[in-house]
Amino acid sequence: MKFSAVIVTLAFGSAAAFAPQQGSAPMRTTELSAKRGGRNAKKASLSAKDELMALAEANPDKLGNSIGFWDPLSLADQEFWGLSNEATIGYLRHAEIKHGRVAMAAFLGFCAQCTDAVKGPHPILPYKGFVENVSPQEQWDNIPGFGKFQILVLIGMLESYGEGAGMDESEYVHYTKGGKPGFYPSIKGKAFGQIPVDLFDPFGILPGMTDEEKVRGLKAEVNNGRAAMLAIFALLSASKGLVVPPLNSIPNFPLYDGNVMVPFSNDFSWISGTARRVAESSGPAINLRALDM
Repeated sequence: MKFSAVIVTLAFGSAAAFAPQQGSAPMRTTELSAKRGGRNAKKASLSAKDELMALAEANPDKLGNSIGFWDPLSLADQEFWGLSNEATIGYLRHAEIKHGRVAMAAFLGFCAQCTDAVKGPHPILPYKGFVENVSPQEQWDNIPGFGKFQILVLIGMLESYGEGAGMDESEYVHYTKGGKPGFYPSIKGKAFGQIPVDLFDPFGILPGMTDEEKVRGLKAEVNNGRAAMLAIFALLSASKGLVVPPLNSIPNFPLYDGNVMVPFSNDFSWISGTARRVAESSGPAINLRALDM
């Protein structure tokens, strides 16, 4: 119960992090308020790198105030895969925002899967092979292969729409072509009308945001995403029995003896079993090295 209380508190404390950029095909901001983003600050046209530096220096956290723009590998000066430097910076910024969102979802998912409401007994089993009171990683392992396939198809569909699949420039401009990093387009009505709601604010109940609130929300999302990337790795490390203060001191912290880098280890055993049966039915094995001697 102590661990459940801790993770529920952390989960609700992080819920405000989910605020992806919305709107109609926004372009990358080429005008930023000077450093701290004051309402009356003078605006200036900026390159992608200048905007990245201004964003880092305007970050209100301790790193932004003390370090500012920090790029030890000089990635902001590179050109990946034949892209221009502006396109490369757009790619890197979008990748960080996306990885932060995935990490926030993973962190909250780990917390939710540790609660009795998810891992405890169910009057109706959520899937075949459900096992009570196991770690989040084991819960994933226990999901049938077809269930995992459906999850991956859904993720692939959302990913394709996030890259602008089936959309014109009025709906989406790619982040390597001047589009806003982190922007996720509206998907309502896509898939031949089979998607009835948008991914963000599906019920349209959230209030609109001013430009200042959007800038502040972007900074918060980036910071929360960075924290979540560290947090999910801390949870996975602690679940392997490593010393990760203060997680390793939490009573009944869920442990996992499998390998999270092999997420389908339980799903393809039929392949090795079939291969073994074929080998056994084909007669004694032939030592090819002996034939070469």
